[in-house]
Amino acid sequence: MGVFSLLILLFAVFAVSADEDAFIGVNIGTDLSDMPNPTQVVALLKAQQIRHVRLYDADRAMLLALANSGIHVTISVPNNELLGVGQSNATAANWVARNVAAHVPATNITGIAVGSEVLTILPNAAPVLVSALKFIQSALVASNLDDQIKVSTPHSSSIILDSFPPSQAFFNRSWDPVMVPLLKFLQTTGSPPLLNVYPYYDYMQSNDVIPLDYALFRPLPPNKEAVDSNTLLHYSNVFYAVVDAAYFAMAYLNFTNIPIVVLETGWPSKGDPSEPDATIENANTYNSNLIRHVLNSTGTPKHPGIAVSTYIYELYNEDTKPGPLSEKNWGLFDANGLPVYIMRLTGSGLILANDTTNQTFCTAKDGSDPKMLQAALDWACGPGKVDCSALKQGQPCYEPDNVVAHASYAFDAYYHLMGMAPGTCYFNGVAAISTTDPSHSSCLFPGSGGRNGTFLNSTTLAPSSNSTASGSIPLLYRVNVRSFLVIGGLFWSAVFL
Repeated sequence: MGVFSLLILLFAVFAVSADEDAFIGVNIGTDLSDMPNPTQVVALLKAQQIRHVRLYDADRAMLLALANSGIHVTISVPNNELLGVGQSNATAANWVARNVAAHVPATNITGIAVGSEVLTILPNAAPVLVSALKFIQSALVASNLDDQIKVSTPHSSSIILDSFPPSQAFFNRSWDPVMVPLLKFLQTTGSPPLLNVYPYYDYMQSNDVIPLDYALFRPLPPNKEAVDSNTLLHYSNVFYAVVDAAYFAMAYLNFTNIPIVVLETGWPSKGDPSEPDATIENANTYNSNLIRHVLNSTGTPKHPGIAVSTYIYELYNEDTKPGPLSEKNWGLFDANGLPVYIMRLTGSGLILANDTTNQTFCTAKDGSDPKMLQAALDWACGPGKVDCSALKQGQPCYEPDNVVAHASYAFDAYYHLMGMAPGTCYFNGVAAISTTDPSHSSCLFPGSGGRNGTFLNSTTLAPSSNSTASGSIPLLYRVNVRSFLVIGGLFWSAVFL
């Protein structure tokens, strides 16, 4: 398959332009007993080329660490601050001044999520929800930031009733006094409706009515797809059925052509005995297929070609999160920055690997600038303290005598010297993780045979993105590094049984 980026060819692919059609982002939760510091978090994001993140608050240290990274940041007004912001224009203005204006343009804040699943989690605050959005928007307008930053609020998909077939879906009518002005606000400001979509819970609560393959995006033959009897649209996965149900529910209220963004989705990699389908394999399958669907910009059956940009829940496993074991295991990484599982994208190689056989290698990225490769090679064999004796003339790895081959050996040696720690296969963007052993003839690369390095508990010496010369490359810090959809059971039963 050639050379692959570590987590993310995935996340690199979506960063096509400032106005990309589709992107994948990640949520960053903090319920960890050993939460990495903000500098480490951002180093991990950079190493994985993750360009879109959602924070559950507006933590100052995190926003400062994200400064000048170029990463698109959605910050949040937590539910415990919602009443204050929604009841006072001045409070909202102060919130924007403190958490937004103080950080832009250095920190690329592009979205504000006001509250989280307010209608279902904090219904007593529902009457002030739209006011909160309007007050935040007014403060952005006053600061000339309204073009850059969109304001919305995420909903649980459980506010959708009669969700299958999607064409019959509608929002809980008791929320019309909130939903109608909310959708009008979003339409006026060009902000996306935000939806949390969790096929895992839909599957778990369906009493075996929903097939696992349908929840995991696995390919289904046409005769096994769910068909909306009203529109004759075919649905091959739960995710798109839920999104289209939301589109139809909005249309029921006469709001159309407002593209949805999914702010949370994912699949847990571990669960209690009562959660047998919370497995690494299923998490791998769900997220890999999700990413492929989103980045292909195929859209939903109702809106083909209209991207559904999506944020994966979540960056880290959160060991202090309450609830069943699955609640602690939605992450792509553990607290040490080690990936939880391998993600595969058809045609794009391996994306994020927790290679239990340690069969990963760090090699020169295809198409890299030869001068940058040479500088990184010089650094690795010098300040990086890599043993490059195998590259000398007459030694096993001298041939082929070119900068790509020599840099690949040096990069892999450094990567394994550093214990394959996140961020140690970057080298100013000219290196990438591969699962293909680059060894050849008598030239055996350090990672060949799954040999482990030793993890270091100190700062790693690795080229940063602004280095220019091999002798003066600065240090890059080592990274130590649901909601429920109410399913119309009878409809699902009719489709699948």
